Amino acid sequence: MLIGSLAKATGTKINTIRFYEDIGLMPEAERTPSGQRTYIDQDVERLTFIRSARKLGFSISEARSLLKLKDAPSERCQEAMNIAARHLRGVDERLAQLTALRGELLDITLSCKGGAVSDCKIIDSLSRSSQEHHAGSC
Repeated sequence: MLIGSLAKATGTKINTIRFYEDIGLMPEAERTPSGQRTYIDQDVERLTFIRSARKLGFSISEARSLLKLKDAPSERCQEAMNIAARHLRGVDERLAQLTALRGELLDITLSCKGGAVSDCKIIDSLSRSSQEHHAGSC
């Protein structure tokens, strides 16, 4: 199949497929005599794997490590579990940060009573240093 068919089969942009080839996540495609890239079913499976990993937020480096494990099916899956556990910890950390951010945004949004910008609590809050804001001054 040609690159357009691979893109359609996997829901991946053509430029992304080329990028994955350039960085070695996807093998270099065979070429037709006219220079068009051609792909086989294994390429669809590999790209689907990469897309699934990326949708779960795995970095390119993590996806590369998971692909190496996939290519060595007799290996123990402990390393895959380690990669997933590290990634999960990172997700948990980002969730905690987003929860704190949401709280701060909620506080400043609720402090707004309308009126002139010169009296706007949102603008005032953004103008103060983050240390002042975290110290609880309003």
